[in-house]
Amino acid sequence: MRKTIRIAIAAVSLTVMATPSVGAAAAFAPRRLQAPAPAVAVPPSAGMRVAPVPAGTRAMWLWNSATAVPAEVLAWARDQDVTEIFAYAPADLPTNSSLLNRMRELKRGADTAGIRLTALGGEPEWATDHTPARTWQRAVLGTGLFAGSHVDVEPYALPAWQSDQAALAQSFVQMLQTLQADSTRPLEADVPFWYGEIPTGTGTTLADQVLAQVNAVTVMSYRDTATGPNSMTDIAADMLTRGAAAGRPVRLGAETGPLEDCPHCTFAGEEPARVTTVLAEVDTAVGAYAAFNGIAVHHYESWRTMGA
Repeated sequence: MRKTIRIAIAAVSLTVMATPSVGAAAAFAPRRLQAPAPAVAVPPSAGMRVAPVPAGTRAMWLWNSATAVPAEVLAWARDQDVTEIFAYAPADLPTNSSLLNRMRELKRGADTAGIRLTALGGEPEWATDHTPARTWQRAVLGTGLFAGSHVDVEPYALPAWQSDQAALAQSFVQMLQTLQADSTRPLEADVPFWYGEIPTGTGTTLADQVLAQVNAVTVMSYRDTATGPNSMTDIAADMLTRGAAAGRPVRLGAETGPLEDCPHCTFAGEEPARVTTVLAEVDTAVGAYAAFNGIAVHHYESWRTMGA
């Protein structure tokens, strides 16, 4: 699926920093800004509590919400101790009767199971054109089905990341600010682990600016080991530290879909039991970070078919 590919590209591209041989992904490698961008004001509504969650706290992305069977999704979520589902919701959800009914069924079951349901959406172009982003959020949250917004907007997938990174990064931050100001419900964003290497002003980085505008982040810490060099905990440490300083919960992400250019970035092809073991090791390793907000698994469809 198109969106899955985008997230996969982001995860693979990050390995360029530690694995120079990753071919085409090099186009997305971090490049330092040529000039600082002005700071963006922090809205008073941004930020929630920061305290580590219990070990085993899980979430998952659900991209195939139009075809997934709600009962099966919820059964899997319960079995895996998932407490939050990021369910893909297009802007036309209010008028898409088939998907709306399916989402209502998912919501009813999630409420019964005590699982939080948040609206998932995003396009790279939202970083420069904020109107579709706001239109999307108003449409999906207007259904009353979601506790908040979960956005996957990857500006580094745009050509401007190479030609005018400073302006693009600032526009991306302003997009998050627009969404935060437009709703009282929480806003969470997917982020790569290397935003802390992108400066956006004196003493600040893109990571800091993003954390200032959202209620929480999910880091695409896509690796298949828990500890040690270039592991999930190693590459996520910077965002966990920054999240604690900013007062923002930081969730780590784990990939289960295939990534041909970066096999060590995913659990694809491995036994489900190993995923469970490694994620439990991550819980233990980062449990001392105040900002740790559990682990999200990307994504439902590939996760549930592992080992099949």
